[in-house]
Amino acid sequence: MGFITWIIFGALAGWLASKITGNDANMGAIANIVVGIVGALIGGYIGNNFLGTGGVDGFNFTSLLIAIGGAVILLLIVGLFTKKDRNNTKE
Repeated sequence: MGFITWIIFGALAGWLASKITGNDANMGAIANIVVGIVGALIGGYIGNNFLGTGGVDGFNFTSLLIAIGGAVILLLIVGLFTKKDRNNTKE
């Protein structure tokens, strides 16, 4: 895939993953693109090495699902480290 295709693909995958995890209000376009591209790398790694499904190999539905899955994993992991304790908030 070309550079522009990666940006469009990353934006779509990152946006959908942020919708799934409920982070859409906290993320902008650049964050969606970065999360989508990194998610494609994570999903491709998991698909190739553990699931046997292959990685992201073009702009198609299977690759989009792999990228969204990787982006959701990324957002959940980041959420574990950045989530503030809501029970101990001071008013």
